[in-house]
Amino acid sequence: MKKNIIYIHTHDSGKVLSPYGYDVPTPSLQAFAEESTLFRQAYCVGPTCSPSRAGLLTGMYPHSNGMYGLSQRGFKLHDYNQHLVNFLKSENYHTVLCGIQHEAGKYTDHEEAAQIIGYDKNISADNTDLTERELVEWDYENAYSVSEWLKNVDNDKPFFLSYGLFATHRKFPEEGFEGRQFDSKYVMPPTPLPENETVRDDYAGYLRSATWFDRSFEVVIGTLKAEGLYENSIIIFTTDHGLAFPFGKCTLFDSGIGVSLIMRVPESVMNGEVVEGMVSQIDIFPTLCELIDVEQPSYLQGVSFADMFKTKDLETREEVFAEINYHTSYEPARSIRTKRYKYIRFFDKGYLKVNRTNIDNSESKAFYHENGLDQVAKPEEGLYDLLYDTGERNNLAEDPEYLEVLEDMRRRLNAYQKKTDDPILNGHFDIRPEWKVNKKETYNPSSKDPEDYEVGQIR
Repeated sequence: MKKNIIYIHTHDSGKVLSPYGYDVPTPSLQAFAEESTLFRQAYCVGPTCSPSRAGLLTGMYPHSNGMYGLSQRGFKLHDYNQHLVNFLKSENYHTVLCGIQHEAGKYTDHEEAAQIIGYDKNISADNTDLTERELVEWDYENAYSVSEWLKNVDNDKPFFLSYGLFATHRKFPEEGFEGRQFDSKYVMPPTPLPENETVRDDYAGYLRSATWFDRSFEVVIGTLKAEGLYENSIIIFTTDHGLAFPFGKCTLFDSGIGVSLIMRVPESVMNGEVVEGMVSQIDIFPTLCELIDVEQPSYLQGVSFADMFKTKDLETREEVFAEINYHTSYEPARSIRTKRYKYIRFFDKGYLKVNRTNIDNSESKAFYHENGLDQVAKPEEGLYDLLYDTGERNNLAEDPEYLEVLEDMRRRLNAYQKKTDDPILNGHFDIRPEWKVNKKETYNPSSKDPEDYEVGQIR
């Protein structure tokens, strides 16, 4: 019988977790990483929630699968039959949803979303009337929902289980698991965030949220082991994109597109090892097809990295691509990353400054706003030498010494866009009536005034 597939995913965690060297309280994830394969250079295809997840779960880029923006703002897949869930159902998998999804409607509306996507069963705990701060407790309830389901699973057919956690999304909980707190005097925010009291206090909230995730993760992994399912399951842990801090989430810097990816493939010689080669989340779908020995569908745009579980130091990619279309507002951008260089191109030439509406509200954002965030420019083209500039702050696009590199990156990006029929090559998107899109200059997160939202075409 084919192996089970278990997909465990957090919100807004990037790589800022203990298996990647950060002082973050995730010992259960660390223990899992030591028994699995840890990918050091994994990237999402879009650093905002729905486009990222849709890319992973359809094996297509957002501009190809239709998920240009957030599902709760009216964006949808062109065809839900292309979702991994429906493909696996056609291969005789039983499919189960627990907790967060972000490919259909509001991310906490699990019952309706399960039907839209095509899951056979939804086992999510009730989340009626929970605030965003309380949703980490829902994660923990869902861990026990998963645990109970696993104890009674029907072994007649393999299963695909998606367990999605709200953590580490904002708003952060007031307390960590079992009341744990973190003294912000002794924490260090990750690059590229500034080191000051405001940001430290904010980052301590991320740490509190991470404790809820880790305990929930421990419950699920413990049950898999106790029920004898651990050795017959492909287990994937990942997140959607970078942290919900300025210059992370919804940016094409590595702090936005870099993600955790830890996979355990039974009997793999790479369990307990790390992989340095680049992979994209768009590659997970074709990789699973190879691992369970089924023919992959023709629409997939990724590259299988299944051989990375057999051989150390294997490279399957020379480059990864990512994009932004919409988060809360329109910000069309594309990027290509190689081992050495990053090239970012913004297509909204009329608004070449930081789009503050696409930064989640936080104390850190308020700090930046008080210190001139609205005046920070973004280049139409950005070229960064990642060997010497890991923070991607020194733009080399106008440096004659890097002209050859710039032209090569331009060519590569353009070839990829043509190959995948990227609609931005033909002009800007038309805003559809069902899409909720904020204006860049008038954004008020609590407003219901239609004047605060774009309507019709953007030109």
